[in-house]
Amino acid sequence: MDILKYTAVELGKKIKAGQVTAMQACQAALDRIEEKESTLNCYITVDKEGALARAASVQEQIEKGALAGPLAGVPVAVKDNMNTKGMRTTCASHILDNFVPAFSAEAVCNLEKAGAVILGKTNMDEFAMGSTTETSYFGATRNPHDPAHVPGGSSGGSAAAVAAEECFFALGSDTGGSIRQPASFCGVVGMKPTYGTVSRYGLIAYGSSLDQIGPLCRDVTDCAAVLSVIASYDNKDATSIKREDYDFMSALTDDVKGMRIGIPKDYFGDGLDPVVKETVLAAVELLREKGALVEEFELSLVEYAIPAYYVIACAEASSNLARFDGVKYGYRAKEYEGLHQMYKRTRSEGFGAEVKRRIMLGSFVLSSGYYDAYYLKALRTKALIKKAFDKAFGAYDVIIGPAAPTTAPKLGESLTDPIQMYLGDIYTVSANLAGLPGITVPCGKDEKGLPIGMQLLGDCFQEKKLLRAAYAYECAAKERRERS
Repeated sequence: MDILKYTAVELGKKIKAGQVTAMQACQAALDRIEEKESTLNCYITVDKEGALARAASVQEQIEKGALAGPLAGVPVAVKDNMNTKGMRTTCASHILDNFVPAFSAEAVCNLEKAGAVILGKTNMDEFAMGSTTETSYFGATRNPHDPAHVPGGSSGGSAAAVAAEECFFALGSDTGGSIRQPASFCGVVGMKPTYGTVSRYGLIAYGSSLDQIGPLCRDVTDCAAVLSVIASYDNKDATSIKREDYDFMSALTDDVKGMRIGIPKDYFGDGLDPVVKETVLAAVELLREKGALVEEFELSLVEYAIPAYYVIACAEASSNLARFDGVKYGYRAKEYEGLHQMYKRTRSEGFGAEVKRRIMLGSFVLSSGYYDAYYLKALRTKALIKKAFDKAFGAYDVIIGPAAPTTAPKLGESLTDPIQMYLGDIYTVSANLAGLPGITVPCGKDEKGLPIGMQLLGDCFQEKKLLRAAYAYECAAKERRERS
């Protein structure tokens, strides 16, 4: 079997059994990158020499018995907004295109402790601001299923790299759906854990109260394995939460009998592509056939999620991005007179149009006279959305809906109408506002062959229920394919 066809967990077992070496797996992924990158542009940085050296070192440790985890020797890609010591970290922005961090993000350190081999850094929307991976300073990433279409965003490079077999799994970050939406567009599994489950230390912040790191993988088993590795308590992150159980693999049981599944009517109304609607509802039927109790309900407040999210996210972004001023690190304008002109020119030349738009919006809603009217109102709305979900999870174990209103749009379509791009996040932003875990699993394709994703949402710290439901659906879908 071709090495690239293995899932991350399958490859880990083969390496441990001595049937494949970490170097062979790394070389296979690097060859694939070389073959596909000119078309897809999934990576900003590929560390070929470093990856091969790391693979040889890991192989030696595996043979000595020092590394025995499921991901030892498995090649991974990391979204380019997570610090990697000694490897360029750009956030897909001109303002950081020469930045090399002195330390690695905690999630990256956890992967390295587990023996994973980092291939490089994936492309993304600049500072994670976008839903298509078209706002990158380094050019747009293309969807492996059809290069004329976007891969989603902002973790589009990570999702496309997994779908194109340019790595065995990848890390992304999710501020308003940036893992789950590209997972849907690229036909892979993507998970956003409960806020605080994975340390944000070393993740370059967009919206600090919303950002969360998570895995993009080929199947649900890989997702559980990666989450078990990257999730940890970290005293360097004030928002990190100490959990009693980090063994997410134990949730992988093909049993949803008696599980209560809620279908929000609000998610299946106007604006949803009919093909996406039919495909997601057909996927839910498979879970019903396995014994799940499925029921429709009114979630409410859905129409307020997008405005509340963008007010809060942009306010936090305007504060977080103030540190990029050309003084300590990153890009600095070449010609200026005096300190203030250096600030202005550096930020004008260093940031792209979408980032400037969000900084200005954030500065506006935080300004005197508008703070109460917009920012405080958005925070109150956030609290009401959390309350609505708390009520829903009193009745249901899992809430299921689409991950995006449509399949992947064509390149260039979304950037012409930013408001339309923002509205594309309607089904995903609520999970970030409420700090909830969510997972997207592929559930079909449209008439053009573009993937459709089904999103499952759970209550805080209920990742295991989500993984169990997603795994059961995956098993049922596999059985259906084998029968047909």
